[in-house]
Amino acid sequence: MLEDEDAKIFLDFGVSFAQMGKFYSKPFLSPRRKEGLVELGVLPPLKGIYKFDKFEASFDAIVVSHAHMDHAGFLPIIKEGIPVFCGETAAIIMDAFTKTGRWMIGKEGRRDGFKTFRTGGRLKVGGVEIRPFHVDHSVPGSYGFVIHTSEGTVAYTGDFRMHGAKSDLTEDFVRAAEEEGVDVLITEATNISNAYVSSEWEVKEKINYIVSNTDGLVVAYFASTDIDRLRTFYDVAERNGRKLIVSVKQAYLLSRLKCDSHLEVPCLSGERLMVLRKKKEKYKDWEKELLEKEASIEASEVSKIQDKVILVASLYDFEELIDVKPMPGSCYIYSSSEPFNEEMELDFNKMRNWLDHYGLPQYHVHVSGHVMPVELKRVVERIKPRKVFPVHCEQPEVFAKFIRKIGADVTLPTVGERYAV
Repeated sequence: MLEDEDAKIFLDFGVSFAQMGKFYSKPFLSPRRKEGLVELGVLPPLKGIYKFDKFEASFDAIVVSHAHMDHAGFLPIIKEGIPVFCGETAAIIMDAFTKTGRWMIGKEGRRDGFKTFRTGGRLKVGGVEIRPFHVDHSVPGSYGFVIHTSEGTVAYTGDFRMHGAKSDLTEDFVRAAEEEGVDVLITEATNISNAYVSSEWEVKEKINYIVSNTDGLVVAYFASTDIDRLRTFYDVAERNGRKLIVSVKQAYLLSRLKCDSHLEVPCLSGERLMVLRKKKEKYKDWEKELLEKEASIEASEVSKIQDKVILVASLYDFEELIDVKPMPGSCYIYSSSEPFNEEMELDFNKMRNWLDHYGLPQYHVHVSGHVMPVELKRVVERIKPRKVFPVHCEQPEVFAKFIRKIGADVTLPTVGERYAV
């Protein structure tokens, strides 16, 4: 939280998967009493911010950097009277989460909607001025911020990278932070202890190599909000004369994002992209509407053209493989982060059982949505802050030692502590 003379602002308000995982395991054990999340330490013990408390709103704004759950997942339980700012693309994505029931907590994102911005805009909250700048990350509509307060200038990176398909976006943010002069830098340092150097171009070439040498079905998985990775698979499918078949939820998100003129989103009505139509007794209204409008295909039909498709499927779609019946020579491409907690590990093992049953070898081809350590060090050197606060980082001590020669004062933040600019 950033607090100034006349403004109390949260920079993101997301779910801690580690803390949530101590007590809950979706979908079978989900929190029903939201106030219990405060007692368990999943939510911070604050008054005047949650829908379930009886106090008047005591915060002036929440500014969301991007639409990943660890940055925006608790928005459905924020009081409607507290304005939430986010990028226009992030607002579209989060509205799609509401429609398709994908929030971790609660069902509604914001009844009152979001206050949106794009690069070049200026947000005023009390005497605080916030300038958003787009950055490259594994979800579109991601931003970093340069924030002018009464005590000095703060830069918050959100999540960002320099090795993605749109690294020029991140360069815009870093250059702006350089030019404006930053006293305090709040930065992510996710990859400080587990960096794997690659790029989206390299991912595309590896996936193309696998697909071009596979004479059966290609099953793939990637995060549905990772539009860069979707384009990568779409391009590979086109190169190899295959159709890309996506889930209904993925297709719905694409149908919403196509109205964003700043994004290059593959067209659902084209011959290259189709929707997997699952066998269900009852479809939700948004599913029926989409399936009536877009080209769709059932698993039994996929079975007949296995060597002509790439089927995007998560673990929760794997039951469709019973009707697909993958032919010998098929494979699975896992194009997402490796499991990082016990719950994900259990799901990963279930996935392996399905693949083993059908004789599908697994390839892991991925590139992180987070900045590499050497590039992060260069960013800190360029911005030249007096103080640095690493967040979104499991080993902040390593980060502090890594950039020690730069000369900035590195503070390892502690929950509940207050720090001056």
